[in-house]
Amino acid sequence: MRSKDYRDVLAGDWRKRRTIPTVEAEPDLVVEDANSGFCGAVISCAKDAVTLEDRFGNRRVFPLGPAAFLVDGEPVTLTRPTSNAPVTPQRTASGSIAVAGVPARVAKASRIYVEGVHDAALVERVWGEDLRIEGVVVEPLHGIDDLPGLIRAFSPSGHRKLGVLVDHLVPGSKESRIVAEVSSPHVLITGHPFVDIWQAVKPAAVGIRAWPTVPKGQDWKQGVCDALGVEDPQEMWRRIQRSVHSYADLETELLGAVERLIDHVTADVYGDS
Repeated sequence: MRSKDYRDVLAGDWRKRRTIPTVEAEPDLVVEDANSGFCGAVISCAKDAVTLEDRFGNRRVFPLGPAAFLVDGEPVTLTRPTSNAPVTPQRTASGSIAVAGVPARVAKASRIYVEGVHDAALVERVWGEDLRIEGVVVEPLHGIDDLPGLIRAFSPSGHRKLGVLVDHLVPGSKESRIVAEVSSPHVLITGHPFVDIWQAVKPAAVGIRAWPTVPKGQDWKQGVCDALGVEDPQEMWRRIQRSVHSYADLETELLGAVERLIDHVTADVYGDS
């Protein structure tokens, strides 16, 4: 039964039933497009449209209109900023808002583990500035065959969280079976589908059309070098490193995996359980 006092707040056009506040589209203001649900920070605002960028670097342009956006879940009408200053927020390589003059924090007990030195180098290249501000250290494991034992040795807790980035984390893989052995609530394991972290760099950034297909059973890095005519894997690695300047040079699967780990190890800590 429905009470006669029940009112369906979704019925009708809510945009016409209330006074909608007007908000200037200032740089880095986080808003949500009311129609599509796309959420991102303001990158630029023209006379009739605003450009938003989400945390994965995806950008979309939306027309300015009455009650077209949400801020903190509430409908607003965005307007172009009255200031004549250009909308040019300063950002780190990861796309985060740059914080000037803030020294690196003393390292926290929480950590992020990655499989190897190349993984660690790419994470440092894109997220290094953010991690130093947060006081989070990234450590290479040189493989995850004994991941459950490494986690037990780390002794994760509410005050000592652990995030682990795993290569080739796909159903049925050796990596997925190893990860399935871990069940600590203080450990978050994320991964990407690529055979090696090299593959998480967009081919266009490296100057190739696609990453070569390497026959199963052959060393993947060496197979890539052979297919591309590169003499040595270290030479190829240096080429890859020089090609990565920001999050835009990495595949979204890696971006999402690393962002979730950072959120996990920097979230408010709780008492041991």
